[in-house]
Formats: sequence, structure tokens, C-alpha cells
Amino acid sequence: MVARRSRVDPEPLEDSPGPDLQLAEANVGWVIARRVRECRTELGLTVEQLAERSGISKGMLSKIENAQASPSLGTLVKLASATSVPLTSFFRGLEEEHGAVLVRAGEGIDIVRKGTRAGHHYQSLGGVRGAQRIMEPLLVTLTDDHEVFPLFQHSGVELLYALEGVVEYGFGADRYELHPGDALQFDGDVPHGPTRLVRTPVRFLSVIAHASTGTSGHPVH
Repeated sequence: MVARRSRVDPEPLEDSPGPDLQLAEANVGWVIARRVRECRTELGLTVEQLAERSGISKGMLSKIENAQASPSLGTLVKLASATSVPLTSFFRGLEEEHGAVLVRAGEGIDIVRKGTRAGHHYQSLGGVRGAQRIMEPLLVTLTDDHEVFPLFQHSGVELLYALEGVVEYGFGADRYELHPGDALQFDGDVPHGPTRLVRTPVRFLSVIAHASTGTSGHPVH
């Protein structure tokens, strides 16, 4: 049985950005990441080729395209010059995307969460900013049936929808075997996570709804 642990959030620093500013910055990062990737693929360039053409390191370009780094104005100027597009094109549709975010099949941004390791693939399906609620949709793929998975805790409510394979999913002391088409909804504050991969690959949609500000899941140590 997994004991429930309470999570105490640290007191925010006085000059740390508020949730609205954090959301705005995150949204800008998403838009830039998508636009840079679109410009590169439209030119038929690899990440390495665009990095060489723009004078930006391959590692930094990869982080920009995955919304893991905020590019400076100088970096955006280099990218605009290398792709022959106006600088403003990297921000095109920013305001509209506050209300709707379209992520085409296979174009979700790969993300790294605490506990991520080989055989774990988390793909963000975008995020829409709301006044009272934030949703965090993820497409999760698990392939290593010998892996010991961490348990997670986070604020809000989570909904799982099984798409492929069979997985035993733990919630507190309970275990649920999920088959394609099954849905499981639970309180994210209770330790939860895959406990056994019955048939791989396992793929499921995870949607976390936070009451106010969003926080990423933390493994239970």
C-alpha cells in the first residue's frame, strides 16, 4: 500500500512572476517553438542544417523548437535571416492562440517530466489559458515492460483514456487494468501511476485539470 503524502508548496519569492505572467510567457514560448519548426520544415531543413545556417547551436535550436528555452531577440533575428521570413512571423497568431490551440497529428511537443527515462514518451498536446482553469493534455507512450515506474502527485483532477495496449494503473492502494477505450478519473493529490505494463506498447491520453495554476506532476520519493 502506498501511503498518501501531503505536498507543501514553497512560499513564492516576492519578485517571482505571478501565474498570469508565467502563463503568458509559456504561451509565447509555445508559439515561437511551433513557428520556428514550421519555417524549418517548410524549407526542408534538418535541425542541424538550420543551426549551421543561422549560427545557433544545434542544442539551443532543439530547445527552442521544444519550448524548453526562450530565444533572445538576437537569436530570433538570426533565425529570421536564415529562413528568409519576417521577424514578426514567429509571433503570428499569438493572440488567436489564447483561445484555441491546434496541434496536428504527430506535431505535439516532446517534454521531459520528473521520472522520465528510456521507454517513457510524454508529448504535450498544447494548452489553453483560462480564467479559472488550466488543462494539461499529454499523450503518453510506454514501451519498456520491465521498467519500474515512479508514482506521481499533483494538484487538480486527472482523466486517463486508454488508446493502445494494456496497463495496470495504480491509484493509492487500488489497481485498475486499463484496456483501449477505458477511462479513469481521479484526484491527482493521491499517489498514482503505471504499476505494470501488461501488453506493450501502452499509449493513453492524460488530461490534468487544475483548479487555478498548473503544476507538473512530481514523483513520490
